[in-house]
Amino acid sequence: MTAFVYPPTRQSDQVDDYHGSLVADPYRWLEDTDSPETRAWIEAQNALTFGYLESLPEREIIRKRLNELWDYAKVTAPYHKASRFFQLRNSGLQNQDVLYVMDAPGGIPQAEGGRILLDPNSLSSDGTVALVGWEVSPDGRWLAYATASSGSDWQTWRVRSVDSSEDLPEVIEWSKFSGAAWQEDASGFYYSRYDKPQPNQELLNANYYQKLYFHHLGKTQAEDRLVYERPDEKEWGFGAEVSEDGRYLVISVWVGTDPRNLLFYQDLQAGDPVVELISDLEANYAFVGNDGPDFYLKTDLEAPRGRLVAVDVTNPDQAQWRELVPQQDWTLEQVRLVADQFVCLVTQDAHQRLLRYDLDGTFLGEIDLPALGSIITLSGERKDSILYYAFTSFTYPSTVFAYHFSEDRSKLLFAPAIQFDFSAYTTRQVFVTSKDGTRLPVFLVYRNDLPGGAQRMLLYGYGGFNISLTPSFSISRLAWLERGGILAVANLRGGNEYGEEWHQAGTKERKQNVFDDFIACAEWLIDQGLTSPQHLAIQGGSNGGLLVGACISQRPELFAAAQPAVGVMDMLRFHKFTIGWAWVSDYGSSDDPEGFKYLHAYSPLHNLKPGVSYPATLVTTADHDDRVVPGHSFKFAATLQAAQAGEAPVLIRIQTKAGHGFGKPTAVIIEEQADIWAFLFNALSS
Repeated sequence: MTAFVYPPTRQSDQVDDYHGSLVADPYRWLEDTDSPETRAWIEAQNALTFGYLESLPEREIIRKRLNELWDYAKVTAPYHKASRFFQLRNSGLQNQDVLYVMDAPGGIPQAEGGRILLDPNSLSSDGTVALVGWEVSPDGRWLAYATASSGSDWQTWRVRSVDSSEDLPEVIEWSKFSGAAWQEDASGFYYSRYDKPQPNQELLNANYYQKLYFHHLGKTQAEDRLVYERPDEKEWGFGAEVSEDGRYLVISVWVGTDPRNLLFYQDLQAGDPVVELISDLEANYAFVGNDGPDFYLKTDLEAPRGRLVAVDVTNPDQAQWRELVPQQDWTLEQVRLVADQFVCLVTQDAHQRLLRYDLDGTFLGEIDLPALGSIITLSGERKDSILYYAFTSFTYPSTVFAYHFSEDRSKLLFAPAIQFDFSAYTTRQVFVTSKDGTRLPVFLVYRNDLPGGAQRMLLYGYGGFNISLTPSFSISRLAWLERGGILAVANLRGGNEYGEEWHQAGTKERKQNVFDDFIACAEWLIDQGLTSPQHLAIQGGSNGGLLVGACISQRPELFAAAQPAVGVMDMLRFHKFTIGWAWVSDYGSSDDPEGFKYLHAYSPLHNLKPGVSYPATLVTTADHDDRVVPGHSFKFAATLQAAQAGEAPVLIRIQTKAGHGFGKPTAVIIEEQADIWAFLFNALSS
């Protein structure tokens, strides 16, 4: 293979002083995504990358196969409100899912029936406007919905009549990280927003001082009522919900990505001011429901794997709390109050179960699931007699069931028809021992007829922000599996697979544990003879992109290929852009002398060394990513290209009019996935 000639990237003399340590940042100018110099660099890098990808013989074959695999009807679990049902559907290759309304869920088996309420595909010619949030009013008459353009986190809220499918004139802008919570009388809804950013800084400026508003139907955004703000707490954000009985506004106060939160409420009937029910940032609290002043809360206070408690808000002293479901050997992920029962979604050894409890905490039984897998959606309200849920696993596409409480039985509502023989594949779980003796679950998925010996393998991980990697279905991975690739999904510390202690073990000064875990999984797979360094690729996105970047900087010889997507690569400056400050709870900050030491020790950007042979690397990002700004990937790719001593390609694929990944059009996803698979197959020895 001939060594690549990369587009020249100007190096500046930028040097920063971190507590007495001087750190060079020669590619700082690439942080300005829209400067003429950066745009020219993007164009030159994409020309090199796409020129190489177009030369790969398997690329077009894989793209055509992905189109075939993707082209099947998909639906979500129905959402019941008043006398109506709502459901997202996709006929196969539609760029965005379409929202339907039905009088009954009877048409679900054929993904038919009902009528279109909102088709996001009609909102743009290229599919880059996505429906990113929606909520139906309690009477089923109004739809509050949020759209986002080109993958940005910024949301624009509108209101549509369910009867006429026509929008009211009001438009709500500058909302981000917010849902909509309708008042019981359907007169309006609560939402959160930021102040309008400075011109041309919408995708870069840090997001501080979120405020909670109430929007009254028929009025302009300028007339919205400010419900709650904290000028003294710039990092506080507000998630609102209204209790099913309509009496209480419950406000979850979040502080970045810290899983701990505060919980406030307002008695809407009495018109009282906001009350700080939980005012200490010591644990996670989620409102489940209420019986009058008795609030049911899921919390990890004194229970790192979670428990369910009842709190009388008129006497909220912790000594008076009643424990309904105590901590057990599984992690409590979610609780829904349906049919006057608590339905608990729990994770045990990285796969999920559904358990039922009476209101007094008596265990009632388990809802049987079809395989080792995950629940995508739980849909149901307290007065309902049916729980709708969507189940999935690695070789089990999202399938919708209705659990009837009166019969203690789930009935199949929708099973997708994919032209793929899932019986020819095996999923199994193994356990790997990390560097310090920690036991790690790893899922392996592979074709039954693979020959013995080292195979092409993709090792995927995340390891952060309290997020569990339970079994999930990916259409694009089918193209990897059917061509003989093995998929390995590692459950690393930093996630929530085993509760808050597991999460904390992969944060701040303990973040190296996550990289050690991933490397231990790679070494185990090699030691078992399942793969080899010449056959092993690693992949991860966002925080998982950081994982990949750190691992190739620490153990470049262990992998043949790497695919970091929208990764956090500059650990010294991540907190200076958009919502990056919110990640300090997981990462720490370079503003702190101790934080600088451990961040600089593993920061992917700062630990690449000239003269090292690095794996074939395809960095992917997007020019409208305002979650992990693309400057992370730009600077990392430029540094890696300059450092690369081997002949393996180091390329960056920069998607235009796209963001962090949410709402990306189907056509764009297929093109990107075809490029990734072609790159990885070509990089790994056959």
